[in-house]
Amino acid sequence: MGYSLPYYIVPSIILLILIRKYRESKWGKCRNQVLLNKKVAIITGANSGLGFEVTKELASRDAEVILACRTFEKAELTCIHISELLDNSPKLVPMELDLASLKSIKHFADEVKRKYNKIHLLINNAGVSYPRKMTAQTSDGFEIHMGVNHLGHFYLTQQLLDLLSESSRVVVVASSLHERGEINLSDLNSFAAKKTNLYANSKLANIYFAQELARRTKKEKIKVYACCPGWVYTGLFRHYMRWFHFIIVAPLAFFFMRSPKQGAQTIIYCATEPSLENETGLLYKDCRYYNRRTIFFDNIAKQLWEVSDKMIEDALKKSDVQV
Repeated sequence: MGYSLPYYIVPSIILLILIRKYRESKWGKCRNQVLLNKKVAIITGANSGLGFEVTKELASRDAEVILACRTFEKAELTCIHISELLDNSPKLVPMELDLASLKSIKHFADEVKRKYNKIHLLINNAGVSYPRKMTAQTSDGFEIHMGVNHLGHFYLTQQLLDLLSESSRVVVVASSLHERGEINLSDLNSFAAKKTNLYANSKLANIYFAQELARRTKKEKIKVYACCPGWVYTGLFRHYMRWFHFIIVAPLAFFFMRSPKQGAQTIIYCATEPSLENETGLLYKDCRYYNRRTIFFDNIAKQLWEVSDKMIEDALKKSDVQV
């Protein structure tokens, strides 16, 4: 019996690896080799996970990349790390951006405007996720998921609109979890919506934001793309995970979880793919158009924009931030 055991184990391992490779083949890979020739890109959350991989790839394509990270120290260390990994002497600019603070967002945008007259790529990537039992909020009093994942990027994009023009692209990193989300326009900042997934709600808001931004910037020919990177192994859900969770999740993760490099492919695709030049306001996954199950309504996108505007306006009035 002992001698026959390897005859079962080895084929089983090979079969599992083949299944994993098959699944990976369906995830999509950005295959274009477009060079960015000193184009200026901003990536939020550039110091880890998806943001790190996208930053490294765009820098390798000769873009000038602004690393917008929660602390300057994290951004600076990431610049050093990526410079060591690449051979092309990349142009990397570390900057501090705390999406949980409207003041920080305004300061960041003002700094960018002082240094640049055009932004070619804005990649709204950073995000947070907390367990339902935790009630967290931004420095401006917004529920943390809606405040960072949606309102933070909403305000940032508005502040940088003057630097976006024809040929500029905005990529909004959402999630397929948006299909579990809800938009309550009468109480967007709800801390009590425990029956809903607050993270999913913010990801649904991301897609509506991309849809409305595309509509509002169509005359300027700015291209807007929302994308779902898939289930990726990053630090996003670090507040949830305990040691025993890794054991429980491991079998599923082997078949379904992507590395940050694999998850970054659709983001890179939306940022660089020439064939998308005539498209805007759509959602992508696995480096292709995502035929989503959720039905999106233009009137909700418009109302969400207006509600978000009002929430930020009211928060700014309570603070010392000048609009």
